[in-house]
Amino acid sequence: MNKIINGGFLAGHRTYIISGIGILSAIGAYMVGDTDIFTMLQAIFTLGGIYFLRKSSETKGNKNGKRSRKISK
Repeated sequence: MNKIINGGFLAGHRTYIISGIGILSAIGAYMVGDTDIFTMLQAIFTLGGIYFLRKSSETKGNKNGKRSRKISK
């Protein structure tokens, strides 16, 4: 039950999955004709920005693959 509450094997990847699904849905909405090219590009750039912001915040505190600050338990 604890795995389900904490996200299981998708615990660290939810933001990436949501961004990918959002980009695919923006492309799909354009292909169907629900939105124009500018709305699609706005959605893609926004979701891509969220992806890269998340990616940069994960690697910011690391030095040589190790955390710069140790957290004691």
